[in-house]
Amino acid sequence: MYRLSVSRDFVAQHFLTVPNPGPEGEVHSHHFEVAVRLAGPELNEYGYLVDIDAVNAALDELEARYRDALLNDLPEFEGENPSVERFARLFGDRFVERVPTEMPTELTVRMWEDEDAWASHERAL
Repeated sequence: MYRLSVSRDFVAQHFLTVPNPGPEGEVHSHHFEVAVRLAGPELNEYGYLVDIDAVNAALDELEARYRDALLNDLPEFEGENPSVERFARLFGDRFVERVPTEMPTELTVRMWEDEDAWASHERAL
């Protein structure tokens, strides 16, 4: 199995919408780090699992979307608690719309909300 991982970091804000969220119910910032990992059993004719330039372009676009944003105000979080788990899945949804997925068969998005806590979402492609 081949694996390719690329990461980005950015600051974004959110507030939790669960009952009794404590201080997390107020708008606050996180220094998010996201790593996307693609995996697959074969390489293409050029020896790539996926072109890293395409991965970087997709991550640049997504970083620009989320950097300094209040996640709660974005349409993808409408009516949803903007947890780090949900953010990892939604980031992956947008990532696969932007990257060729002919060769990779798996995607894992790992999202850190600080240096100690992360969540991930995995999917078959």
